[in-house]
This record gives sequence, C-alpha cells and structure tokens, in this order.
Amino acid sequence: MIHSQIFQPVVALMAWTMVMWLWMYATRIPAMSKAGLEPNQARQTKVLDDTLPAEVQWKAHNYNHLHEAPTVFYAVALLLAMIGWGDGMNALIAWIYVGLRVIHSLVQATANVVMVRFVLYALSSLALMALILHAAIAVFDIHL
Repeated sequence: MIHSQIFQPVVALMAWTMVMWLWMYATRIPAMSKAGLEPNQARQTKVLDDTLPAEVQWKAHNYNHLHEAPTVFYAVALLLAMIGWGDGMNALIAWIYVGLRVIHSLVQATANVVMVRFVLYALSSLALMALILHAAIAVFDIHL
C-alpha cells in the first residue's frame, strides 16, 4: 500500500463534495416541492434555474463545480503519491487547494459574491498549477 500525506486532502475534498451534495438536496427538494415542480421537470436544468430561488441553485452550481477542476487535482495528487512526491510541500499545497475550494463553496452557496469567488478560484488554480508543475518536473525528470 502506498502511504502519502497527499491522500488526506484528497479524501477531505471528496468528503466536502458529499457535504455539498447533502446541502444541495436538503435545499433543492423542499424548494422543488414548494414550487410545485415534479422530479421529471428537473431533466432540464434551465427549468430549475428559472423556477427555484437563486440561493437554492447556488448550492447545485457549486456541487457541479466540484466535479470540474478538482478532477485534475485528484489525478495530479494520485500521480504525486504514486511517484513518491506526495509528502511535504506537495501535501501542503494540496491542503491549500482544498481549503480554497471549501471557502469558494461556502461563498458560492451563501453570499455568492462573484469577485470573491473569482479570487478564490484563481488562487486555487495557482495551487493546482504548482502541483502539476511539480508532477511534470518529476515525470519528465527536469533538473532546474
């Protein structure tokens, strides 16, 4: 079995994604019921966006966002663990990435201030880029 510190932030982000899933359905199902929407009407997400309160949809949008850039995070984190580079600085960068994504989720699911979200997303993207750079250095055997 591979032991690597980077697995901890990976599991933390997976768990956070499920927290957002629960939050999404805890708000969406009652809102759909209140709006008189039938489950089959949810086939078209535009119906949900047009009918449900924005505050409800923010959680759903964030849940979807947690399946976009984080997929690259999972891949690079697993790669770094497999090649023995998942400890120390890379684990710290991974925790920073996860922390920024959690804060991004909280902002989007509550106040949804776009500029704050953008800054958090940009910072998390820089952390992700650093992990990818470290993976590239290792995999391509680049000597700086």
